[in-house]
Amino acid sequence: MKKMKTLKLITVGVLFIITTTIHAQVSVNVNIGLPPPWGPVGYSEVEYYYLPDLQVYYDIRATQFIYLNNGVWIRTHNLPYKYRNYDLYNGYKVVLTDYHGTKPYTYYHDHKVKYHKGYNKGHQKTIKMKSDHHNDHHNNHHNNGNH
Repeated sequence: MKKMKTLKLITVGVLFIITTTIHAQVSVNVNIGLPPPWGPVGYSEVEYYYLPDLQVYYDIRATQFIYLNNGVWIRTHNLPYKYRNYDLYNGYKVVLTDYHGTKPYTYYHDHKVKYHKGYNKGHQKTIKMKSDHHNDHHNNHHNNGNH
């Protein structure tokens, strides 16, 4: 009797772990690698943006901003605090179509010179309109990089 109860508990535990693992994999796989709603239209295969106004990179696959802080490159899901009010929808994004590694900042000095603060080649249409995003930001928490 006791063995039967133990076997049932183990079976329920294993099923719970399998179900949780499958659900977690589905949730993660759905979100990885999608460009953010504020990203420019037409670049579904790129991995990084460079934001010249902030001198910050954005890793699309990892959904992380990459910025220099006291000589160290930091990866985070949020913009640095000092840029918390930066409008990602209206700020210019340089699409790095020619880089496919893990450290886009390897070329930071070149990017910083070529795409100086204020660099702008004109209006960029974003993947999602800002007004559409505002209506559903409670669902995806991607408002200006703050989660």
